[in-house]
Amino acid sequence: MSKLRIRNLLNKNGLTLAALVIAYAVVGILVYTNHASRQMSNMLISISAYIVMAVSLNLVVGLLGELSLGHAGFMSVGLFSGCLLSIALSGGLPLALRLPLSMLVGGLVAAVFGFIIGLPALRLKGDYLAIVTLACGEIIKNLITNLKFTGGALGLNTGSIYSNTKDLLPFAFVLVLITVIVMMNLKSSRYGRAIMAIRDNRIAAESTGINVTYFKLIVFMIAAFFAGAAGCLYGHSFANVKPATFDYNMSIEILVIVVLGGMGSVRGSIIAAILLQMLPEVLRDFSDFRMLAYSVLLIAIMLLNASPRFAELKGRISLPNLFRFLTRKPSRKEASADE
Repeated sequence: MSKLRIRNLLNKNGLTLAALVIAYAVVGILVYTNHASRQMSNMLISISAYIVMAVSLNLVVGLLGELSLGHAGFMSVGLFSGCLLSIALSGGLPLALRLPLSMLVGGLVAAVFGFIIGLPALRLKGDYLAIVTLACGEIIKNLITNLKFTGGALGLNTGSIYSNTKDLLPFAFVLVLITVIVMMNLKSSRYGRAIMAIRDNRIAAESTGINVTYFKLIVFMIAAFFAGAAGCLYGHSFANVKPATFDYNMSIEILVIVVLGGMGSVRGSIIAAILLQMLPEVLRDFSDFRMLAYSVLLIAIMLLNASPRFAELKGRISLPNLFRFLTRKPSRKEASADE
């Protein structure tokens, strides 16, 4: 990789991370100074969880090129395992220690499930893999529903560990930041290039000595880990969590975010997750036509994304170009014209 390409990559990733930090800093100031509305505060943890879910699924769908429809199942595994641990430790550990430990355990349990499901499933590809992951997600949901220690169909009572947005926002920011950094670094590393080689041509990748099954499992487990950690964080923002919430509709919703944001684009997944989580609330005043307007907007965004002219326009108004425009020095002609 040339020095110019590395520099451009660092600038692009650096601007994305800077924008993310600034956005959370502004939101944090509004929340902790009590200037944020209740509606906005209630959405922040959900938006953060969906950002993590979308970015991690983009690793499977965008970089690896495999269609997975069971991501909500990994989220539910991490949620219930992490929240059960958090409930058990709620009497002895403060939130600052309990929540990171619970998120770590929830992520690891989800990664184990990702390995168990991925080992046979990732030998498939295309529509077959999508159907298998969809079925596995539904199996996980039904198993959790029929277990007594998870609360069954009534859901898990998380009232003892319920926390408000002010308590959870720092953890949400750190989780989003870690997820984005890991995905960006993985994408630009030699492992990321091997994963993209498998996506582009599996046979050619195998012929160069790339262990396709190994890399597919690693990708699946990493994505499941972050989904499980996001699920644990998400569970702490509710007083009761039902397994029925994490059905195939949630998996499809996360996939829609990935597709709208662009395959393989971390920044696109972040923006799409924020927009699609905010749209239903923005359209709440049009309650009779909210879902119709939401569907029309989704169709319009998909059509725009498929347009080469719109893709060229997005490239022109990207963060690196905006940064160059703001920091560039005026030419002699521009300076003389001002005089």
